[in-house]
Amino acid sequence: MDPARITGQGVAPDLAPDIACDLGEAKAATQAERWLRLGREARLGRAETADGLEIRFRDEAAVERELRDLVSVESNCCAWARWEVDRADGELVMRVSSTPEGAAALHAMFGNADG
Repeated sequence: MDPARITGQGVAPDLAPDIACDLGEAKAATQAERWLRLGREARLGRAETADGLEIRFRDEAAVERELRDLVSVESNCCAWARWEVDRADGELVMRVSSTPEGAAALHAMFGNADG
């Protein structure tokens, strides 16, 4: 997740106004840092989809706890997207989907190599 793309008022001023995060600037920065750490420590792959993203992680108990906690926060603050965590092929898989505008925001939020 790119913390520079998140503001207290919304994801970014150039994105659709209904794509907003209500965490506030400090909490959004903390959330972004947690995503980056999880990505560095446990991410196996990332694929953009037409309606969002699919990100794969190592299937370990600590990774699952952190992933589910992060997804819970995102589900509350970014209700414009649908957040899911499942297992497939021995990995944890986070799928997040939205409208075309939301998918573009997701691609930007999770666009770097570590988050």
